Amino acid sequence: MTKASRICHLLLRFLAFSATLSAVIVMVSSHEKATFFTVSFEAKYTNSPSFKYFVIANSVVTVYGFFILFLPAESLLWRLVVATDMVLTMLLISSISAALAIAQVAKQGNNYAAWLPICNSVPKFCNHTTGALIASFIGVIIYMILLLHSIHRVLDPLLLRKT
Repeated sequence: MTKASRICHLLLRFLAFSATLSAVIVMVSSHEKATFFTVSFEAKYTNSPSFKYFVIANSVVTVYGFFILFLPAESLLWRLVVATDMVLTMLLISSISAALAIAQVAKQGNNYAAWLPICNSVPKFCNHTTGALIASFIGVIIYMILLLHSIHRVLDPLLLRKT
């Protein structure tokens, strides 16, 4: 790998790490108390298993991204990184999907299940959740780019080899 390609690769890995880290920080810091008539409630990410899954998945990917930043370019582990990138990208996508479904219910409610929307009562919580979802989605896009680049780099010598 050329030096320019390596720098670009590290920059993308750092951006993916930053995106997933900010998604975790924003989601963990999202909480707000509201009062509806005489009933008081607190909205926080720990109230929903989907949001917990979102935080755990992004935390795992953040830790992985941090350690990969220090992997030497000559290491033979880069072939394993391709497979791990694929698994963690799918993990991020599934966690975003689960959290997005709950965020949609929080914003729109569900008339058939008689669930009321809560975003009018706790807008700060909903804005934090939206920000965390956007940051994580940016991380997924970057991981997909990294995955395509890694697959090209690992498989291209195999495909161009003359037999």
